[in-house]
Amino acid sequence: MNAPLRFNEALLIADRAFQPLHCVAWAPQDGSGMLSLTVLDRTSTRLLDRTQLSSSTYSDPARLAEVLEASRDALSRQGFALEPWSMPE
Repeated sequence: MNAPLRFNEALLIADRAFQPLHCVAWAPQDGSGMLSLTVLDRTSTRLLDRTQLSSSTYSDPARLAEVLEASRDALSRQGFALEPWSMPE
């Protein structure tokens, strides 16, 4: 995947990256272009990870993949089992 990602595409990719956990994503209404990702446990009661991405990061497939993989690795080290995932092509 070489073409820049649109906001909604990045949201879908992030959601799939953290299955079976819950990934909640939103964009602050301050016009900053940031994307906030929060990963919650299966019951949506415990915050596990929070990341803020600039538009230059989430629109670049390679950079988005790096950030998501790093978050997945951190969760795995904490003992959370995630479904297999790879960046869509």
